[in-house]
Amino acid sequence: MRRFFDVVSAVWWRSTHIYTHNPQFFLPSVIFPLFFFTAFAGGLSNVGNVPGFNFPSGYTAFQFVFVLLQASAFGGVFTGFGIAADFEGGIGRRIMLGAPNRIAILVGYALVALSRAAIVYVLLFAVALITGMQVGGGGIDIAGLIFLAFLVSLTASMWSAGVALRTRTIQSGPLMQMPVFVVLFLAPVYVPLTLLSGWVNTAAHVNPFTPLIETGRDFIAGTNPDALLAYAIALALLSLFAMWGVRGLRRAEQAG
Repeated sequence: MRRFFDVVSAVWWRSTHIYTHNPQFFLPSVIFPLFFFTAFAGGLSNVGNVPGFNFPSGYTAFQFVFVLLQASAFGGVFTGFGIAADFEGGIGRRIMLGAPNRIAILVGYALVALSRAAIVYVLLFAVALITGMQVGGGGIDIAGLIFLAFLVSLTASMWSAGVALRTRTIQSGPLMQMPVFVVLFLAPVYVPLTLLSGWVNTAAHVNPFTPLIETGRDFIAGTNPDALLAYAIALALLSLFAMWGVRGLRRAEQAG
């Protein structure tokens, strides 16, 4: 068991150190969420005045939740990029040779995703509050929102890890990213679900990400979130993609 945690710690420390000390990795993960928040909440703020838009905490908070969950998802995807880069550089195989229990490697990378997410969350919340975001929810609501965001980050990291461990090349980056991108933007991004129409409305209703984002918005507004449904969906997706990640790890083992 001690060896297991040694491997987890080593993977987490190495990847987190590279992330925080390399501007090529650190700056995009911070700048992109802030850019999207500014573009969506600032540039599209008049959307909050359309008839039927009645989100109690205002358009800034409405978009903040999407940007937070989006940053969580893409942060998890970038963890997969790191795994693929490690295998391309030969580090990944050396880590596997030194790990008696290879699941520890996957756990270590998952902790990397959570660490990246936590850094981005602090910056996003700081910028949002400085720019006047209204928060109707209490401390428990905000904790619930952050926990939900962490689940999204872990799910995306397990998806991208499964792809990265199967391909072991950074060239698979688009395969990690595009499905996540499509799922995110087929949710009610700019307006509430009730204001969507046509095929976008249909897609949003069957999109598993929709209950997550709507619950997140209820958390920040303090308006009776359906947390049980959102957490059930998030945990089910995490379980599914954790198995995908573990099977990818087995494929990497077989490849040598």
